[in-house]
Amino acid sequence: MSPEKMIRMANQIATFFESKKHDEAVAGTAAHISDFWEPRMRKQLFDHIGAGGQGLKPLVIEASAKIRPVQAA
Repeated sequence: MSPEKMIRMANQIATFFESKKHDEAVAGTAAHISDFWEPRMRKQLFDHIGAGGQGLKPLVIEASAKIRPVQAA
């Protein structure tokens, strides 16, 4: 998927959870991405964050530490 679409999707998830308490927002963002994003999408997100995370909301970047890692094939 395009980087722009991936960023938009991740930020939409974070926007939904921003109204929650901070810890709940981090956990909710991470859980949603872990549960509903396929490994290729999560890898793309991790790669983007590793390259600086430009365009991502801080909540997405913070939640990334709790997102299920991508298993090597």
